[in-house]
This record gives sequence, structure tokens and C-alpha cells, in this order.
Amino acid sequence: MHVTAIIAAGGRGERFGAGEPKQLVAVGGRAILERSVAAFMAHPAVDAVVVALPRALADDPPAYLRTTDRSGKPLRIVAGGERRRDSVANAFLAADAASDLIVIHDAARPFASADLIARTVAAAAATGAAVAAVPVHDTVKRTSLDAAPDEGRRVIETLPRETIYLAQTPQAFRREVLADALRLPGDATDEATLAERAGHRVQIVEGEATNIKITTRDDLAIALAIHTHPAVARPARTGRAGTGYDLHRLVEGRPLVVGGVGIPSDRGALGHSDADVVCHAVTDAILGAAALGDIGLHFPDTDPRWKDASSLDLLRRASALLADEGLGVGNVDVTVILERPKIKDHIAAMRARLADAMGIDVARVSIKGKTNEGVDAIGRGEAIAAHAIALVRSL
Repeated sequence: MHVTAIIAAGGRGERFGAGEPKQLVAVGGRAILERSVAAFMAHPAVDAVVVALPRALADDPPAYLRTTDRSGKPLRIVAGGERRRDSVANAFLAADAASDLIVIHDAARPFASADLIARTVAAAAATGAAVAAVPVHDTVKRTSLDAAPDEGRRVIETLPRETIYLAQTPQAFRREVLADALRLPGDATDEATLAERAGHRVQIVEGEATNIKITTRDDLAIALAIHTHPAVARPARTGRAGTGYDLHRLVEGRPLVVGGVGIPSDRGALGHSDADVVCHAVTDAILGAAALGDIGLHFPDTDPRWKDASSLDLLRRASALLADEGLGVGNVDVTVILERPKIKDHIAAMRARLADAMGIDVARVSIKGKTNEGVDAIGRGEAIAAHAIALVRSL
């Protein structure tokens, strides 16, 4: 599935009241626009990014939009229009025709997490359209619009707050759904509204309180607090557990790497990377605990970058993704199932290497070796497997 992200940054930010476009204002040393673009350029589910900017800015974009990203993803810049929907439409026309899914995100929301992006993409792929949104917690009143200036608003009705959500971005759509929406006349404050008008069902994805939209200068103080104390600003995620499992065939001519340690053997595990079942199972466990997908999402075997890669390095990268979410590994427990050779003499080295990759104390890493008592492919010595469980916690 090819996914293109559109960053809507074509507005002038008049309510913000700065002497420059709002999206260029810095939070914690990085421009709001830079943060928003970087979140999608770095996300493994996104294949390309299109940024819609005001005409003057599109003609002379900031340096961080002109520098080649390490991910190698294409980044295109287009001029926005008078309305938000015009900017999105211009970016949509510039998106790769192979795009199956389009994700739209406001540049003024610089703290959308990788987890939120992944969940919104997954929901749109399954249902056709999805919008991040947060439930309201206060009582909701609908008022009249016809009151005299000195009378104040009059309550028409009280709405059941259980049915009310505040829309955010990202919002994601199958290509044909967004095309239908953009063909409609009239204006709307977001693309989900247009999709609803076009008759499409829009799925709610649980948003994030920290995914704020910077609209006025007062919002900068909140944004700075989120940047400075991400683990405090985000809801606690203490005690989240995840499981992982991996299995590889054993073949001649391959080294046997288990837990980052080379083990003398006449056969090794067959795989795209070094096929280290321990690292793969642990990587899946910590990603699963943080709801960040799995190893195949972040390090697919179709990507030549991961050919013969060290699985310890992949585990290290996965741990960094957790840190970006304000999370760290509490402990992991692994069971290796291998008929031969025995791994007991290598367990201490394995624990040390896994602990180093995850940035935790070795006392938090447990590895056990079991056989399959001669049963099935593992018992016949034709395969190796590992089960892992991990606990992650707020940093």
C-alpha cells in the first residue's frame, strides 16, 4: 500500500498575530512546520510527503524542506490556495498517482505521535476514511445565533457529550474517497466533513490530548510544555505488556546468531537480516506493548537497507521509537526453543547485548533455553524459535 501524506500549511495564521507565518515559529528550537513534516517523513507507513505552503513560501521554502531526508522519501512542495480545501486539492493533484491512501495533517499540530499516525492509516485502509478525534469531557450546550449583542447567547439544547468528539488531524482517506470529497462544491473546516457530505462513512480514531493545534500565541506555552516534558504531558502508559514470536529455518552456510551472539553451529537461521530470533521476538514485543506495529512494518524484508542487517541494531532503533513516545523498556523475558546446539554458555553475553541495545540494566533481561523434545521441525533440528514478553513504562 502506497501512502502519501499531505501537510496543510497554506494558511496565513492571522489569528496568531506574529510577524511571520505561524508555521515558521519555533517551539523548542524547531519550527512548527519542521516538526510536523519530520513526523511523517520519519514514519515507516508513509511513502511520500507533499507540503502545501503559501505562494511566497513555496517559491522560497525553508532549508529543512530543501534538504534530502535520510529516509530517501520524496518530498514535494506546492503552492496553497485561498481556502484550506484549495491547498489540499493542489497537494492532492501533486501526489503520486500510485497513492492508495492519502493522509492529511495540519502543520499547526507538531506533536502527532507515530502511534497516532499508524492507527489513523490502519483505520482508513480498513474502512475508507478515518479522523483522529478526542471525546469532550464537559457538558455541551448548543446555542442560538440570533441574540442581540447585549443579550448574550441563549441555550437551545444540551447535547449528550458521549456522542461529541473534537476532530484533529491526521485524517486519512482511500484515494477515491478523498477524490469524491474534493469534487464537492462549498467549503469545510476539514476533509472529513467533505467525505461525510459525499456519503462516505468516517471512522473515529482515538486522538491525543498532546496533539494540540497552535492557533494563538497563548498556545505556544502549552506546546513548549509538551516539548519539554513529553512523558508528563502525555497520558501515563505504565505497565503496558507486549508479546513477540519469531521462527526461522536452519540451513547450511548461514551463521547462527542468537541474542546478538554468534554461536558455533553447522547450520544457521535463514532470513533477510541476520535472522536473530531473540532480537526479532523482543523487537515485536516492545513495539506491540507501545502499539507501534511490528518489526515488519518498520523494517520490511522488501527493503534492501535491512539485508543482512544486525538485528541488535533493529532492536536499538525500535527502542528509540519507544523513547520518542515517552516510553522505555521495563523488562523482557525470552524463551529460546532450539534442539541443538545448547545456548546456556552464551546466555550471559546475550543478556548483556540485549540490555545495551535497549538501554536498560542487564538485570531486566531474562533469557531461557528450551528444546522441543524431538517434536516437529524444531525438534528435528530444522528450525529455531523464540517467544518474548516485554513490559514498557513511561520515562
